[in-house]
Amino acid sequence: MSILEKVHPLSDKVMRMAESETLRMAALARELKSQGKEVINLSIGEPDFDTPVHIKEAAKKALDEGFTKYTPVPGIPELREAISHKLKRDNGLDFKPSQIVVSNGAKQSLANVFFSLLNEGDEVIVLAPYWVSYIEMVKIAGGKPVVVFAGIEQDYKATAAQIAEAISPRTKALLFSSPCNPTGSVYSKEELEEIANVVAPYPEITVISDEIYEYITFAGEHVSIGTFDQVKDRTVVVNGFSKGFAMTGWRLGYIGAPDWLAAACSKIQGQFTSGANSFGQKAAVTALTSDLGPTYQMREAFLKRRDLVTDLLSQIPGFKVNKPLGAFYSFPDISNFFGKSDGTFTINNADDFSEFIIHKAQVALVSGAAFGADQCIRLSFAASEEELVTAIRNIGEAVALLK
Repeated sequence: MSILEKVHPLSDKVMRMAESETLRMAALARELKSQGKEVINLSIGEPDFDTPVHIKEAAKKALDEGFTKYTPVPGIPELREAISHKLKRDNGLDFKPSQIVVSNGAKQSLANVFFSLLNEGDEVIVLAPYWVSYIEMVKIAGGKPVVVFAGIEQDYKATAAQIAEAISPRTKALLFSSPCNPTGSVYSKEELEEIANVVAPYPEITVISDEIYEYITFAGEHVSIGTFDQVKDRTVVVNGFSKGFAMTGWRLGYIGAPDWLAAACSKIQGQFTSGANSFGQKAAVTALTSDLGPTYQMREAFLKRRDLVTDLLSQIPGFKVNKPLGAFYSFPDISNFFGKSDGTFTINNADDFSEFIIHKAQVALVSGAAFGADQCIRLSFAASEEELVTAIRNIGEAVALLK
């Protein structure tokens, strides 16, 4: 420990917190690129498309009209009304504008919910594989994650029976994403109803449904667990604009929640950041109330890439691959390579595998350990078809060296 660290000690909370693995790998990819290496970065969860022109024009118009001041903490009334209408139109959910809280990204939306709900030691059932930040967010809010895991043989989807076994007197919430980051798996209407039936007898359990990839669904309509009567009054729907509208840098997320929880989230946010950026909210209104054609075009491009990536990965000996029904990730099981070596580097786990691939194949992936699945790696197909073909060819050549 340095002298400065002794004089200015960091909190136990931050010392215990794990670094985001997706951001770490993205930073490593940038570092290698700065050294002149041609790294293909498939680690980051960001659409490679630009924000649609009509949305950018709406932001410019708001700026020109001087819409640059503080906004109400939970969002401008116009946007909360548009979100309320969208949730009814697209999802069959009845959230009044007063039940909507707009935040600086869906990350903040989730953090608001955890800080509003959790007391020290409260348990949150987290379905795994899970999004990388869930666990650390729950912990820093004082909660205890209870992980329920499903492997590739279950298409990475936990069953209602597994969830029932995990419920305890300390359970405060159930948390999952569908479509799922990192697996791309999508819970069907029947599967969600079974989960709702399991949770129904426990009124103290709040269901937190992360639906940020809703518009990137490849088979059938997206279904929200909040449409089931038995849990609709205690379901929080988390969504945002980053994935479906290619608005990652705009930092706009939102929740639809019971009145009491929406008010609590607004209270929390009022002390941390206040309202999200003003002109971005104006643009978000346009995103929700105008033509969704560009969003659907992006979805079709992701579908084409999904098929390409699934086919190419399936041809690599040792890879176990499923077909994701949403989002823009492939999550192959690479455990067949554990214990193997190229003569200088031995693969013991998914962390080793991702390190081996970035240095040997010059492709940045993310270890599945960050998502609660140490036998897998996450590969984003939010990249050009040319990059994907090259990356997977390089990966295949690299793993062929492992004996």
